[in-house]
Amino acid sequence: MRAADPVALGAWYRDCLGLDADEHGLWRQETGLTVFATFEDKTDYFGSDAQRTMLNFRVRDLDAMLAQLRAKGADVAEETQAMEGVGRFGWVTDPDGNRIELWQPA
Repeated sequence: MRAADPVALGAWYRDCLGLDADEHGLWRQETGLTVFATFEDKTDYFGSDAQRTMLNFRVRDLDAMLAQLRAKGADVAEETQAMEGVGRFGWVTDPDGNRIELWQPA
């Protein structure tokens, strides 16, 4: 991921989302589903038209994670979305303007 300040952005992901990657970027996630989805080029789902990809992280408790992010001063979207049989979704934007999706599986 490109960043204006890679060290600061890495620290934000660690402190706000718990993504504790090592010096090589290795991060071990829990066993579970991983989603790879493609979208139409003109989608507004990612927020900015300049954003070509969006990370999606599984969370155990979406409401708790969104509250934690708000308490840290993160740019958290007010809305959430539920998809029957899939789960609930919320969004946060990192300090470099990348919209990130948070997913609590059903």
